[in-house]
Amino acid sequence: MKTVLMVAEKPSLALSIAKILSKGSCSSRKGLNGACSVHDYQGSFQGQAARFKMTSVCGHVLSLDFIGKYNDWDKVDPAELFSQAPTEKKEANPKLNMVKFLQVEARGCDYVVLWLDCDKEGENICFEVLDAIEPAMNAPRGREQTVFRAKFSSITDTDIWKAMSQLGEPNRNEALAVDARQELDLRIGCAFTRFQTKYFQGKYGNLDSSLISFGPCQTPTLGFCVERHDKIQSFKPETYWVIQAKVFKGKDGPLTLDWDRVRVFDREAGQMFVNLAKTSREARVESVSKKEKAKQRPLALNTVEMLRVASSSLGMGPQHTMQVAERLYTQGYISYPRTETNHYHENFDLKEVLLQQTSNPMWAQEAKALLAAGLNRPRKGSDAGDHPPITPMRAASEAELGSDGWRLYEYITRHFMATVSEDCKYLQTTIEFSIGTEAFSCSGKTLISPGYTAVMPWLGIPLEEALPACEHGDIFTVDEIKLVEKQTCPPDYLTEAELITLMEKHGIGTDASIPVHINNVCQRNYVTVENGRKLKPTNLGIVLVHGYYKTDAELVLPTIRSAVEKQLTLIALGKANYQQVLQHTLDIFKRKFHYFVDSVGSMDELMEVSFSPLADSGKPLSRCGKCHRFMKYIQAKPSRLHCSHCDETYSVPQNGVIKLYKELRCPLDDFELVLWTSGARGKSYPLCPYCSSNPPFRDMKKGVGCNECTHPSCQHSLVSLGIGQCVECEGGVLVLDPTSAPKWRMACNSCNVSVHFFEHAHRVQVAPESCDACEASLVAVDFNKTRSPLPAGETQHTGCVFCDPLFQDLVELKHATMRHPMLRGGARRGRGRGRGRRGNPKKPKDKMAALAAYFV
Repeated sequence: MKTVLMVAEKPSLALSIAKILSKGSCSSRKGLNGACSVHDYQGSFQGQAARFKMTSVCGHVLSLDFIGKYNDWDKVDPAELFSQAPTEKKEANPKLNMVKFLQVEARGCDYVVLWLDCDKEGENICFEVLDAIEPAMNAPRGREQTVFRAKFSSITDTDIWKAMSQLGEPNRNEALAVDARQELDLRIGCAFTRFQTKYFQGKYGNLDSSLISFGPCQTPTLGFCVERHDKIQSFKPETYWVIQAKVFKGKDGPLTLDWDRVRVFDREAGQMFVNLAKTSREARVESVSKKEKAKQRPLALNTVEMLRVASSSLGMGPQHTMQVAERLYTQGYISYPRTETNHYHENFDLKEVLLQQTSNPMWAQEAKALLAAGLNRPRKGSDAGDHPPITPMRAASEAELGSDGWRLYEYITRHFMATVSEDCKYLQTTIEFSIGTEAFSCSGKTLISPGYTAVMPWLGIPLEEALPACEHGDIFTVDEIKLVEKQTCPPDYLTEAELITLMEKHGIGTDASIPVHINNVCQRNYVTVENGRKLKPTNLGIVLVHGYYKTDAELVLPTIRSAVEKQLTLIALGKANYQQVLQHTLDIFKRKFHYFVDSVGSMDELMEVSFSPLADSGKPLSRCGKCHRFMKYIQAKPSRLHCSHCDETYSVPQNGVIKLYKELRCPLDDFELVLWTSGARGKSYPLCPYCSSNPPFRDMKKGVGCNECTHPSCQHSLVSLGIGQCVECEGGVLVLDPTSAPKWRMACNSCNVSVHFFEHAHRVQVAPESCDACEASLVAVDFNKTRSPLPAGETQHTGCVFCDPLFQDLVELKHATMRHPMLRGGARRGRGRGRGRRGNPKKPKDKMAALAAYFV
C-alpha cells in the first residue's frame, strides 16, 4: 500500500482538511516538534488504496538571512551586503525543529500533496517543504509524478474534494518571485538600516526608536503620510463668502437655498451680489425637475477593500484585520482572505452561499427575500486570476466567533448579500429659484427602493424633509438673504483606509503585505495612529522623509518600488529572468546607497535641528572606567550609556530600567556596575556597560550581564552566584539575585523563570561546595532569630536548594510575569555551576531522581 504525505500551512487547516477527506475517521497524534499534529487515515489515491498522513507547517519553514559573520554590524561594511555577503536559508523558527519533523514524517512516503495557501507565498513554502522532505521520501519509479499541488479557496467539503480530484503541480516561477522579493528586501533594507541606525544613533540621544529602519516598501508608505502632513503644514486658509438665502411659502417651514455661484473670494463682489438679490422680496420658481437615480451595489469583496472598510468603519487596523480574517478562513467561516479579484466567476454558486445564511436570524429575512425574488447578477469587476472574492462559507453566531471575528464576518456576509441585491433607487427633486438677478436652488431625495441598503443600512439614503409641492412660476417669500464669511480648511491626516488606497494605486506592496508595511511604520515610531485611525507622522518620520527628499527622492517616492513589483510579477508569470531582475535591481540600489552615504550630511542637517546630540541627552548615572567621569543614561529607545568625554556609547539591555549598583566596579575595566531590572515582579541583574558591549571572554555574547559572565573570581559573575541548571529551559542557569533581599530569589539567566526562597532571611550566599546528589552549588542561609523557619531555633543552614529537606517548604518557582506551582517541570533536569570550567555547568549525575523525590 502506497503512503501519501499531505502538508497544509497551519495545524488547524490540516485538521479541517483531514476530517473532510477521511469523512471524520482519521486518528491524530502529536508530531516530533510538539506544535504540529499528524492525522492518519486510509483511502484511495490515483485509483489505488493508500495510507494518508496529513500534517502541517507553521507558515514559512525557512527564512533568508546572511551567513553568520555578516550579521555582525560592527565588523561588516553595509555596502558589502549588496553583493559580497552570501545568503542562506535558515529554519524560520529553530525551536519548532520543522525540517527534522517533516523529514521524519516523509520517511517511507511515496507521494506528497501540498495544501499550502494558494498564493505566491504559499507556492514558495511548497518548495521549502519539498527541499526538506524529498531526500527522505521513497525514490520515484521512472518519470512517475510524486509531487502534487492542491488548489482551493475555502475549507468546505465541495472545495476540498474538488481540489483533491484536480491536483496539479507547484509553480516554480511564483516561488522564485517570492525568493527575489525576499532577497531584495533583505539586502537593500539591511544595508540602509544598518548604516543610518549606526550613523544617527551614534550622534543623537532622543530619536526614541531602537532601529532607524529603511524598507523598499516601508519608506514610500511613510512618504505618503509625510506628504499629507506637509500639505497640512503649508496650508494657508483663504477667506471666502457665500450668499445664504431662506425662503418660505404659506405655512411651510423655510427652505435654505444654495447659491449657484457657490462662493466668491472678494467681499465687495459678494456684497454686490447680495444687494442685487435684495432688490426683490420674492423668489420665483424657474424650474422643477425630478430624476430617478440609482446608487450602485458594491463590487465583490477583495482584500484591499476589506482592509479599507475594516479600518474606516470597524476601527480595526489592517494587521489585526488580516489576523482575524485568516482565523475565520482556517475555521471554515469565510473563503480565502487574500485575493485581488472582485468579480465572481460565471460558475460561482451564488445561490448556495446565500442559502447558508437563511438560518441566521440577523439577516435571514433579507436572505430569504433575495432567494424568493431571484438573485441579481453581480456587477462585473476585475478577475486577477488568483482566488474568488471573499465570501461567507457557512453560518455563524457572535458566540462562536468573538467580538472582532463576528464584526468582520458580519460585514463580509452583508457585503456578499449586497452584491446580489438590486441597486438602491431614489428620486432626486431639484427646484431652481431666481431672486432678483441671482440664481439659487435646493434639492432633496426620496427613496424609491432600498435595494442593497436593506442589508447595508449604513449606506442608505438619509431621511430628509420633503420639499414643498410647487411648479414653474410659483412665488416664494424671501425670509432672509445675507453674506456669510467662511474659510478654506486644510486636509486632514491620512486615514489607514486612504493610505491603503494610495498603496494599491501606486503598486506599493501586495494585498498580503500592505498591512505589514503600515504596521512597520507604526512600530518604528515613524507614525502614530490617532482617533479615527488617522496616521500622524512623528518628528523622526518627518525628518527621515525630508532627508530622503534632499539626498535622493527616489528612495521615498513610490515610482521605483512600483517598477520593481512589476518585474517581480513578470518573474511569477515566467516572462522575466529571476537572476537578471535581481542583479539589475541590486545594482540600482547599490549605486543609490553609495550616493546616500556620500550625501548623508544633508539629512544630518535636518536631524541637528530636530534632535539633541548625545552629549546633551540623558542624566548622569555611572562612572566611565576610562576617564572616571560620569556617563549619561539615555532612556529614549534604544536606552544606552554615553561618555561625552571619551565620546563612547555603551548599549544596555532594553525594555527595563537601569540604576546604579552600590557604586561597585568591574574588576576587569573599572567601569561602575549598573543594575538592570524589568520591574517589581521581574528579573534583575548587575552588568558592566563595557563588558556588555565588548565581551571579555570568547564564550560571552554581546549584551549580557554579570549573570552570564564567566570571570573566574569576580564576586558578581556567574561563577560566583550561579546555583544550578534552570528547571524549565535548556542551557539556562539559576543565578542568585543579591539585590532581592528580603524577598530572596534566584533567576534564570536565559528564560523568565524565577525561584523565590528564604523570605526574610538576613543573608543568603552561594557556598563553595556542591551537592553530592545533583552537583548544584550549596546555599548558606542566615535567618533572624525571631523569624527563623529552621527547626530547634536554628538560624543558619547550608544545603542544596533542590535536595535539602529543610529547604523544601521555603522554595517557590515563579515566572517573571505569572505565578506557577513549583511542580511545573520541576523534575526535569538540573545543573551545577561547575566552578572549575569557567562557569559552564556540569552534567548532572542523578539530578532527575533527586528533584522528583524533592518536588513530589
